[in-house]
Amino acid sequence: MKISKLFYLHLFFWTIYLTGSVVLPYLAFDSKNNIFNVTFFFTSIICFYVNYFIVVPRFFEGSKIYKSVIVFFLSACCFVGVRYGVEEWFLPRFFGIRNYSEETPFMFYFFDNIFYSSTTIFISTTFWFLKYSINSEQEKTALMEAKKNAELQALKTQINPHFIFNSLNNIYSLVYQKSDKALPALEELSQLLRYSTKDLEKDFISLDKEIGYIDSLTALEKLRIKNPELLIFEKNINHPKLNISPMILVPFVENAFKHGDFRDKGFQMKVSDERQILRFYLLNYKKERMKDSVSGIGIENVKKRLEILYPKKYELNIKDSETEFVVDLKIDLRNE
Repeated sequence: MKISKLFYLHLFFWTIYLTGSVVLPYLAFDSKNNIFNVTFFFTSIICFYVNYFIVVPRFFEGSKIYKSVIVFFLSACCFVGVRYGVEEWFLPRFFGIRNYSEETPFMFYFFDNIFYSSTTIFISTTFWFLKYSINSEQEKTALMEAKKNAELQALKTQINPHFIFNSLNNIYSLVYQKSDKALPALEELSQLLRYSTKDLEKDFISLDKEIGYIDSLTALEKLRIKNPELLIFEKNINHPKLNISPMILVPFVENAFKHGDFRDKGFQMKVSDERQILRFYLLNYKKERMKDSVSGIGIENVKKRLEILYPKKYELNIKDSETEFVVDLKIDLRNE
């Protein structure tokens, strides 16, 4: 329930209260008591909101019963004081009428009005708890959203330097070898940097952009591989404008190029989006000396981002054997 709905709840309550305590008695009875129905109604409003805005927020503490008693006592005193001032001082002095007999002891008046005030105080306190729970939930949601955004930004910031470091290493190697592939590699890298700098700032990009990034990365890596024809990339994309978080797939490809065996082997990579379910499959062969896990910081970041962005909407299976590293990822991109 939002704050605007809480306002209408207040309005509904006071409409019912006014109808039952003032309007209906006025229509049904022609009596001098009607004026006291009006004063009781306005006394209830004052007591209600003094309790709602001042007494409960300042003094209530659920773990301490004596503070709850203080809250009720202060609100009851407010009700008694306002009603007594109007009905037993103002009206008798200026209009010659009063609600209680002039001989009524004050203690009787006080305890009698505690009974009448209890309903107003109880409903006012209930409304305050309702508002408090709404505000607490909104603050909790805002904090979780801020934490999620901060974490996602930190994870994406880690991904980009990792990619730059790998690419610069490759280009350095080509320059050192005085390879003709060095200049095309620099041009490819500059294109990728412009692409990544622009799209990493966004929460989501189109699927074809993410795949285009992989195409460019693969083209860059092919410049240093003796048998680029062994890099098999199959695409079956029917919904290129589906939204996806940037750099979800790329770290897996980076990991394959970093740890894969490309001497006489390549990799198999497949991407499809049948029924708007993204399926990403990657099989690469590990270098002989790579017998331990090859899952680095990039993949760990992807796991965290998947959990944040696509809870219960993704399935990630990674097989890390002595000779192969296999990634099988499914993400439900419907309604993204």
